Amino acid sequence: MKGTYCLIISKSKTSSLKVGNLYEDYKFKKGFYVYIGSAMNSLIPRIKRHLLEDKKMHWHIDYLLKDPHTTVRNILFTDSHDIIECRLSKAIADDGYEIANFGCSDCSCNSHLIYFERKKEALESVKKAYDEINIDYYDLKYFRKIIKKEEDLKTKKRKKKVKQ
Repeated sequence: MKGTYCLIISKSKTSSLKVGNLYEDYKFKKGFYVYIGSAMNSLIPRIKRHLLEDKKMHWHIDYLLKDPHTTVRNILFTDSHDIIECRLSKAIADDGYEIANFGCSDCSCNSHLIYFERKKEALESVKKAYDEINIDYYDLKYFRKIIKKEEDLKTKKRKKKVKQ
Protein backbone atom coordinates (compact mmCIF):
# COMPACT_ATOMS: atom_id res chain seq x y z
CA MET A 1 0.00 0.00 0.00
CA LYS A 2 1.29 3.46 -0.94
CA GLY A 3 0.06 6.81 0.23
CA THR A 4 0.28 10.00 2.22
CA TYR A 5 -0.65 10.40 5.87
CA CYS A 6 -1.32 13.11 8.43
CA LEU A 7 -0.65 12.38 12.08
CA ILE A 8 -2.80 14.44 14.44
CA ILE A 9 -0.59 14.81 17.50
CA SER A 10 -1.43 16.25 20.91
CA LYS A 11 1.16 17.86 23.14
CA SER A 12 -0.18 18.06 26.69
CA LYS A 13 2.62 20.25 28.02
CA THR A 14 5.02 22.82 26.54
CA SER A 15 8.58 21.51 26.47
CA SER A 16 11.88 22.06 24.72
CA LEU A 17 13.25 19.23 22.60
CA LYS A 18 16.32 18.44 20.58
CA VAL A 19 15.32 17.44 17.04
CA GLY A 20 18.21 15.65 15.37
CA ASN A 21 20.50 18.16 13.66
CA LEU A 22 17.61 20.55 13.02
CA TYR A 23 17.08 22.06 16.48
CA GLU A 24 19.22 21.89 19.58
CA ASP A 25 16.47 23.15 21.89
CA TYR A 26 13.14 23.90 20.18
CA LYS A 27 10.20 24.94 22.38
CA PHE A 28 7.13 22.93 21.32
CA LYS A 29 3.99 24.55 22.70
CA LYS A 30 1.09 22.71 24.28
CA GLY A 31 -1.55 22.10 21.61
CA PHE A 32 -1.97 20.03 18.49
CA TYR A 33 0.35 19.34 15.60
CA VAL A 34 -0.26 17.87 12.18
CA TYR A 35 2.66 15.99 10.69
CA ILE A 36 2.40 15.28 6.97
CA GLY A 37 4.37 12.37 5.54
CA SER A 38 4.30 9.84 2.74
CA ALA A 39 5.33 6.26 2.16
CA MET A 40 5.44 5.26 -1.46
CA ASN A 41 6.67 1.75 -0.68
CA SER A 42 5.21 0.76 2.66
CA LEU A 43 2.44 2.93 4.09
CA ILE A 44 1.13 0.56 6.78
CA PRO A 45 4.58 -0.29 8.22
CA ARG A 46 5.49 3.42 8.22
CA ILE A 47 2.39 4.41 10.18
CA LYS A 48 2.89 1.47 12.55
CA ARG A 49 6.45 2.66 13.13
CA HIS A 50 5.25 6.14 14.07
CA LEU A 51 2.99 4.56 16.68
CA LEU A 52 5.82 2.56 18.29
CA GLU A 53 7.29 3.87 21.52
CA ASP A 54 10.69 2.24 21.22
CA LYS A 55 12.42 3.00 17.93
CA LYS A 56 15.66 4.34 16.52
CA MET A 57 15.56 8.10 15.97
CA HIS A 58 15.59 8.65 12.22
CA TRP A 59 13.12 11.31 11.09
CA HIS A 60 12.43 14.70 12.72
CA ILE A 61 9.01 13.45 13.83
CA ASP A 62 10.62 10.63 15.85
CA TYR A 63 12.03 13.20 18.28
CA LEU A 64 8.66 14.85 18.86
CA LEU A 65 6.83 11.52 19.23
CA LYS A 66 9.41 10.32 21.77
CA ASP A 67 8.42 13.11 24.18
CA PRO A 68 6.26 11.73 27.05
CA HIS A 69 3.82 14.65 26.68
CA THR A 70 3.11 13.78 23.04
CA THR A 71 0.44 11.38 21.73
CA VAL A 72 -0.84 10.51 18.25
CA ARG A 73 -4.58 11.16 18.50
CA ASN A 74 -5.66 10.39 14.96
CA ILE A 75 -4.30 9.53 11.53
CA LEU A 76 -5.83 10.47 8.21
CA PHE A 77 -4.27 8.75 5.22
CA THR A 78 -4.70 7.94 1.56
CA ASP A 79 -4.28 4.73 -0.35
CA SER A 80 -2.89 6.29 -3.50
CA HIS A 81 0.14 6.44 -5.77
CA ASP A 82 -0.38 10.21 -6.05
CA ILE A 83 2.38 12.22 -4.41
CA ILE A 84 0.46 14.89 -2.50
CA GLU A 85 2.54 15.37 0.66
CA CYS A 86 3.72 18.88 -0.24
CA ARG A 87 0.32 19.99 -1.53
CA LEU A 88 -1.25 18.86 1.75
CA SER A 89 1.44 20.59 3.81
CA LYS A 90 0.93 23.90 2.03
CA ALA A 91 -2.87 23.71 2.31
CA ILE A 92 -2.79 22.80 6.01
CA ALA A 93 -0.19 25.51 6.72
CA ASP A 94 -2.71 28.13 5.51
CA ASP A 95 -4.76 27.40 8.63
CA GLY A 96 -2.01 26.86 11.23
CA TYR A 97 1.53 27.80 12.19
CA GLU A 98 4.47 26.11 10.45
CA ILE A 99 7.39 24.75 12.48
CA ALA A 100 10.21 25.92 10.20
CA ASN A 101 12.11 23.25 8.25
CA PHE A 102 10.54 20.37 10.18
CA GLY A 103 10.15 17.14 8.20
CA CYS A 104 10.89 18.67 4.82
CA SER A 105 14.60 18.15 4.23
CA ASP A 106 13.82 16.29 0.98
CA CYS A 107 11.62 19.00 -0.61
CA SER A 108 11.27 22.78 -0.89
CA CYS A 109 8.38 23.17 1.57
CA ASN A 110 8.68 25.45 4.61
CA SER A 111 7.49 22.67 6.92
CA HIS A 112 5.65 19.38 7.22
CA LEU A 113 4.67 20.05 10.84
CA ILE A 114 1.86 22.51 11.48
CA TYR A 115 0.75 23.77 14.91
CA PHE A 116 -2.86 24.35 16.01
CA GLU A 117 -4.22 25.35 19.41
CA ARG A 118 -7.16 22.93 19.22
CA LYS A 119 -7.69 19.40 17.89
CA LYS A 120 -10.86 20.39 16.05
CA GLU A 121 -8.97 23.05 14.05
CA ALA A 122 -6.21 20.59 13.17
CA LEU A 123 -8.62 17.86 12.07
CA GLU A 124 -10.81 20.23 10.06
CA SER A 125 -7.78 21.67 8.29
CA VAL A 126 -6.54 18.21 7.27
CA LYS A 127 -9.98 17.15 6.01
CA LYS A 128 -10.35 20.40 4.09
CA ALA A 129 -6.91 19.92 2.49
CA TYR A 130 -7.78 16.37 1.34
CA ASP A 131 -11.13 17.63 0.01
CA GLU A 132 -9.43 20.47 -1.91
CA ILE A 133 -7.14 17.94 -3.57
CA ASN A 134 -10.23 15.78 -4.18
CA ILE A 135 -8.79 12.56 -2.82
CA ASP A 136 -10.40 9.99 -0.52
CA TYR A 137 -8.87 9.47 2.90
CA TYR A 138 -9.22 7.05 5.80
CA ASP A 139 -8.88 7.48 9.56
CA LEU A 140 -7.34 5.72 12.55
CA LYS A 141 -10.40 3.50 12.99
CA TYR A 142 -9.98 2.16 9.44
CA PHE A 143 -6.22 1.77 10.00
CA ARG A 144 -6.92 -0.42 13.04
CA LYS A 145 -9.21 -2.61 10.89
CA ILE A 146 -6.38 -3.10 8.38
CA ILE A 147 -3.99 -4.08 11.19
CA LYS A 148 -6.56 -6.48 12.65
CA LYS A 149 -6.98 -8.17 9.26
CA GLU A 150 -3.20 -8.53 8.94
CA GLU A 151 -2.96 -10.06 12.40
CA ASP A 152 -5.86 -12.44 11.72
CA LEU A 153 -4.18 -13.57 8.49
CA LYS A 154 -0.89 -14.23 10.30
CA THR A 155 -2.70 -16.22 12.99
CA LYS A 156 -4.54 -18.24 10.37
CA LYS A 157 -1.26 -19.02 8.57
CA ARG A 158 0.42 -20.09 11.82
CA LYS A 159 -2.47 -22.40 12.70
CA LYS A 160 -2.34 -23.88 9.21
CA LYS A 161 1.40 -24.61 9.57
CA VAL A 162 0.87 -26.26 12.95
CA LYS A 163 -1.79 -28.59 11.48
CA GLN A 164 0.60 -29.68 8.71
